[in-house]
Amino acid sequence: MNLASTPKRCAWATGASTLMQRYHDEEWGVPVHDDRRHFEFLILEAAQAGLSWSVVLNKREGYRRAFRDFDPHKVVRLNCRSVERLMQDTAIVRNRLKIEAAIANARPFLALQESWGSFDAYIWSFVDGRARQNRFRRQRQVPASTPASDALSRDLKQRGFRFVGSTVIYAHMQATGMVNDHLLDCFRHRHCATLR
Repeated sequence: MNLASTPKRCAWATGASTLMQRYHDEEWGVPVHDDRRHFEFLILEAAQAGLSWSVVLNKREGYRRAFRDFDPHKVVRLNCRSVERLMQDTAIVRNRLKIEAAIANARPFLALQESWGSFDAYIWSFVDGRARQNRFRRQRQVPASTPASDALSRDLKQRGFRFVGSTVIYAHMQATGMVNDHLLDCFRHRHCATLR
């Protein structure tokens, strides 16, 4: 491979698996305005807590199947028997608390859709409807949480969400393009900065 033609990526995606690089190159930092995608990332980011993102990314299709294509109207109907079945499913992370949280979070998610018109309208209000454009040069400069993720995490917890600590929520904000944390020399930084 010609190294001169290899695009410069964020440190966490450099030398990573093809799946991780594709996620970095095509999804991470792209503004999301689809409620089902937000629900997907809430489930996946909570599942990732304490694990590496690559573990969850490799199980993404398993999560899609297990959690009804991330449809909160279907997930809210899952019950105790569903939890027991999912605890046997090797295609997802078999952590009871995380599985129960994914199901329980569907109810407040639907409540926010009803009161705000969409979950998207609610969550983007924490950044005034515009992606925050960060200008980090090194991976160590990228924070694990921010005052905005602290505030959003607190509000979600008050509404009954689980596994939504500030670090999990900041990862959600990064993944869904609420913040652009691609490093300045990453080929995706400029592209994501132009997206609305």
